[in-house]
Amino acid sequence: MSIACLFPGQGSQTKGMGAELFDAFPDWTAAADRILGYSIRELCTTDPRGELGQTAFTQPALFVVNAMTYRARQASGAEPPAFVAGHSLGEFNALLAAGAFDFATGLTLVRDRGALMGRVRGGGMAAVVGLEPAKIETVLASSEAGRRLDPANFNSFDQTVIAGPKDDLAAVKPDFDAAGVRAYIPLNVSAPFHSRYMRDAAIEYAATLATAALAPPTIPVIANVTAAPYDAAAVRDTLGRQIDHSVRWLDSILYLLDHGVTAFEEIGPGTVLTKLVAQIRKKRGA
Repeated sequence: MSIACLFPGQGSQTKGMGAELFDAFPDWTAAADRILGYSIRELCTTDPRGELGQTAFTQPALFVVNAMTYRARQASGAEPPAFVAGHSLGEFNALLAAGAFDFATGLTLVRDRGALMGRVRGGGMAAVVGLEPAKIETVLASSEAGRRLDPANFNSFDQTVIAGPKDDLAAVKPDFDAAGVRAYIPLNVSAPFHSRYMRDAAIEYAATLATAALAPPTIPVIANVTAAPYDAAAVRDTLGRQIDHSVRWLDSILYLLDHGVTAFEEIGPGTVLTKLVAQIRKKRGA
């Protein structure tokens, strides 16, 4: 059996997550409190100020819970994965699992990423359900409004998230309806993540990455931007491109299937990635 560990990203957070982990790993709990300047346990378990859904808090919280969940898996003696991958924010956990940086460095990078992305305003995202990616790109290319939008997340054969100005997102809905889309769902997000409109944020984040201590991964990490393993010599550049480029999750899972992965484990709260993998495997017949 060849295993791939998958780490979820923003959207998988839920109040109460990680409750059983903070006492199990007091060293990481204390480090997180020190780096973040607040109680990670309180944020994740009770969320008294309603912050868990805000990008600047969501990303560090998920990173910590994902990281502790993987550490618990290691402590259990489970078979090591042949590959790791993460969806958007989850890619930082994949890199941590592969030894590209330590917990403190990873959390610092995620804290700064979440703060930066949380400051971006304007634009939005919408989920397109029931059309294959190539058809979605054809629809977008057919209008001026569509050409101002980008595919942000290629999640499965049947689900793609697009991003850009809100007026353009509204303008293309009739085009998708005419193309036979099953659902067109505006998402409750503050900005058009993983699109050209995040370019300034990506440039600013590159300066943060430039000072981080990064090492070549010891396990193949499938990159969101390439849907292939990280090049050991290009970890910094590949991670930096993630903010303003599409998450190629569909192609990432297809890569893993084509390279012998037979079991997928979602490491963190929720089952979002497990469901996407099931959709992909059913459509692929794998």
